[in-house]
Formats: sequence, structure tokens, C-alpha cells
Amino acid sequence: MIITVAGFKGGVGKTTTAIHVAAYLQELAPTVLVDGDPNRSGLTWARHNRLPFAVVDERAAARAARSYEHIVIDTAARPEEEDLKALAEGCDLLIIPSKPDTLSLDALRLTINTLRAIQASNYRVLLTIVPPKPSRDGEDAHAALVAAGYPTFATMIRRYKAFEDAASEGVTVAGLHSQRNAQEGWADYVAVGKEIVS
Repeated sequence: MIITVAGFKGGVGKTTTAIHVAAYLQELAPTVLVDGDPNRSGLTWARHNRLPFAVVDERAAARAARSYEHIVIDTAARPEEEDLKALAEGCDLLIIPSKPDTLSLDALRLTINTLRAIQASNYRVLLTIVPPKPSRDGEDAHAALVAAGYPTFATMIRRYKAFEDAASEGVTVAGLHSQRNAQEGWADYVAVGKEIVS
């Protein structure tokens, strides 16, 4: 399976999503994360060699792909229409993370409009960095996306500091055993993983 994570806006949890989806898929079969983001966020996250899967630069992707059953691609933010078309055509599922705030949702609408214009259908929106209750931002945004006919994950990724700590330590949140809320954060991505493979 080839999973690509892309978005028109930075700061929406794109690399965090790529890392944690790769970690989930690694539990099922050998998985590699291809870092195609010019910021090299995935490679930076992996610098301590503590992730449970391989991370390679996009220039090494062709060679690495032969050895893995699943490939997760972390792309550059704000792809052009031509790039988005190539990304959609080159994967089994395109995941588009978005925060549930107005600016992020506006950028998401542009992305979806572009995907519809190029007649892509293999994509799903993932709401990320969702504020904790009693905020209803996540639920309201999810309902609006579904009402607009956007293919959307049922699961939302809640906002936890554990994700920042995991990036600093070079692990997934599943590896932060003593961190408060880390296991809840991992449970969110496990639920996303189950939606992907179901």
C-alpha cells in the first residue's frame, strides 16, 4: 500500500500523521517513510534512530521501495495542481490533514476543489490538532466536512503536547510510556490506521 500525506497549509500535523501512520502500518508489515518535504521533518524526527520503521530521503525512494510492503510519503506543503495530480495518481490513498479552524478549512476547500477538478477520488480528510472538550471545534468541523460531501476519516486526532515531545525525542507517542495523554494520542492514530486498512 502507498499512502501519501499532503496539504495546502503548513502546521496541520502532516509529518506527525505520516510518522504515526507509518508506525501503525509497520505493525502489520515492513513499512518505509519517504521524506519528500524540503524541510526534511521526517528525517529530523528519525535522527535518533528510535522509530520502528525506516525513513529515507525521496531520492532513495526507488531503491528502498523494493524492500517494503507499505510506503508512506510525507510531501512538501502547498503542492501545485500538477503536483497534486501526480501525488493522487501515484498512491492508493491521499491523506489530507487539516486543523478545524477557519484558515485551515479554507485551505482544505481549495485542496478539495483542485482534487475534484482533476477527478481524483482516492483521498480522505483527517482532522488534526483538535482542541479538547468542552470545545466543539472538531465535531462542528467534522459535521461540516461530511455535509459538504468530503471523504473524511471518522477519527479525529486530538491535540496533545505528547506529539511535540515525541518529535523532540525521535519516537512515536506510543514510545512515550510515562507521558500523560501519549497513549490516547497513539489510540487516535491506531483508529485511523484501522480505517485505512479496513
